Amino acid sequence: MNIEIRSQDFSISEALQRYAERRLGFALRRFSKDIGRVMVRLSDLNGPRGGADKRCQITASVLPSQAVSLQAVDADLYAAIDRAAARLERALARCLARTRESGRGRMSIRKPAGIRLQPLESG
Repeated sequence: MNIEIRSQDFSISEALQRYAERRLGFALRRFSKDIGRVMVRLSDLNGPRGGADKRCQITASVLPSQAVSLQAVDADLYAAIDRAAARLERALARCLARTRESGRGRMSIRKPAGIRLQPLESG
């Protein structure tokens, strides 16, 4: 998994860079074999005017040919990174579950009411 962090209109401190890499590493470690590249874009929407305007936008390439993209906005850039990483973790879990289920060709089988299904006996 390759994590690339970029910013618009400000420079990223070494502490912020390490924090983002560590936070994303924790959130994405269980998906590491399914993810190619992760692009993190940090921006300050209002500039020096202040307010809840720090944005963390993350795009993750899911192998073989899908991408999951989302963003979080907060007054604190560290909080925006936390929220975006948590959202990405949940979105990737859903995306990969759908991909795996559709790849197996599973169909939803509903049993009629009042009928109990018994396991097959081997032998």
